Amino acid sequence: MARYSRLEVVRVMQETGMVPLFYHSDIEIGKKVLKACYDGGARLMEFTARGDFAFEVFSELNKYALGELQGMIMGVGSITDATAASMYLQMGANFVVTPSLREDIAIVCNRRKVLWSPGCGSLTEINKAEELGCELIKLFPGSTYGPGFVKAIKGPQPWTSVMPTGGVSTDEANLRAWFDAGVTCVGMGSKLISKDILEEKNFEGLQQKVVDTLKLIEKIRGEE
Repeated sequence: MARYSRLEVVRVMQETGMVPLFYHSDIEIGKKVLKACYDGGARLMEFTARGDFAFEVFSELNKYALGELQGMIMGVGSITDATAASMYLQMGANFVVTPSLREDIAIVCNRRKVLWSPGCGSLTEINKAEELGCELIKLFPGSTYGPGFVKAIKGPQPWTSVMPTGGVSTDEANLRAWFDAGVTCVGMGSKLISKDILEEKNFEGLQQKVVDTLKLIEKIRGEE
């Protein structure tokens, strides 16, 4: 069962401005990534469930977060059907992120008041997601649409909360463009938790990168 309600999760997303996301099949490496992000100030982690037996890894990481990392909110991404969503909810997922808009996943998550963030790429999809009770839209792939798309939809729909994923980097110009356009937070994967960091097991470097990125987001927001 989720420890955090969808309103609690979206509040932390709004406050921190960033959701790190990653996948790795090795549980011990996953714990080190989680700890590095936590020590760097992140309070959310989206585990992108893309590999065989990914549910086993997620289960162990969520137990680790609950036992050792107070206030760390674990969610799951790359979920494509209600059955998978239900399975991860049984493992305590606090939010569910999907690559596309799926009404069956919305129903499963809404029953338990768990945040679900569907991948949307048009105003029609965004409207439909919000009609289904969505608190936060995932703009995916962000690199395809860009900050201009967010700015355009925030004009007629200032109430729409957006989290771009894909096409978001730790570069100041990139982050500034997204936040100036009006995003609520950003999802950041390989640009933050890079392949090199994982291969070299440079977890201290990852921790510092998270610190620097969160400070940069805070700075940009303070100038708005």
